[in-house]
Amino acid sequence: MDSEFDLIIIGAGAAGLSAAQYGARANLKTLLVEELAAGGQALLIDALENYPGVMGPVSGYDLSETMRKQAEAFGATFLSATVTSLRKTGKSFELETTEGGLRSKTVVLATGAKHRHVGAPGEEAFAGRGVSYCATCDGPFFKGKRMLVVGGGDAACDEAGYLAKLSDKIVIAHRKDRFRAQAALAARTLAHPGIEVRFGTVVKEIKGEKKVQSVVLEKSDGVYEEPFDAVFVFVGSIPQSALAAEAKKDEAGYVITDDRMQSSLPGLFAVGDVRASSFRQLITAASDGAIAAHSASQYIDEQNGAAYA
Repeated sequence: MDSEFDLIIIGAGAAGLSAAQYGARANLKTLLVEELAAGGQALLIDALENYPGVMGPVSGYDLSETMRKQAEAFGATFLSATVTSLRKTGKSFELETTEGGLRSKTVVLATGAKHRHVGAPGEEAFAGRGVSYCATCDGPFFKGKRMLVVGGGDAACDEAGYLAKLSDKIVIAHRKDRFRAQAALAARTLAHPGIEVRFGTVVKEIKGEKKVQSVVLEKSDGVYEEPFDAVFVFVGSIPQSALAAEAKKDEAGYVITDDRMQSSLPGLFAVGDVRASSFRQLITAASDGAIAAHSASQYIDEQNGAAYA
């Protein structure tokens, strides 16, 4: 594989796949580097029903596979590797990966975010033994069992709905007095007969012997212990922005960009869940990627003195 590119995209979620497609269509020599499977957070979506133009429900995996094939069809290439460092030298970027060094005129950071943990005792100890961060991955193991979902955003409500297909013993606990999820999704969760919603509830400890057996919960009226077979945690994310060491970030670590998706470091663009944004959805991630690839093409033209006047 060549080591010189016009555009290198790091991360193959919806944002990265969209950037790869639009970059290749703009006739940029485009490479997408991903350490795991293409799809990112979308792979956790069991039934996607609100993506414009796609009559759902469709699985996140199927949609991601279609996006990957589209990007390849337009000429983007893919590399399975981990990017270990990124730095700008002169007008180009140098990347070190587990498969060797790369150089590019522009870079799109689409590294996403990782699941935030509750931090309660027992969470780490029972990870993979009843504590999970992926309902579609682990939910089937607990069919018909009592399951606790922790969180109040889109992910928590969406995954609670999926788990309710497997069991009518689903409890969702949220520390606030209302959901922060989209109104339609929150209303659906509240109305679901198989989901018991508990606001103002905090997980204090996850207990068991070889696997999860109970959870200690705290409400305004006291602390109590209740039996559960599994705990699914959806309490936010941590942006994977370490590679953008030279770019400005907000207090939470998200990369700050302009409306062209460009960071404070010229030629470096950030998209999707790693970018500072007030609203994060699959559709906005794909939009970010398209804008970033278009902006990268414009940036290269500007650097070459060939910008369209």
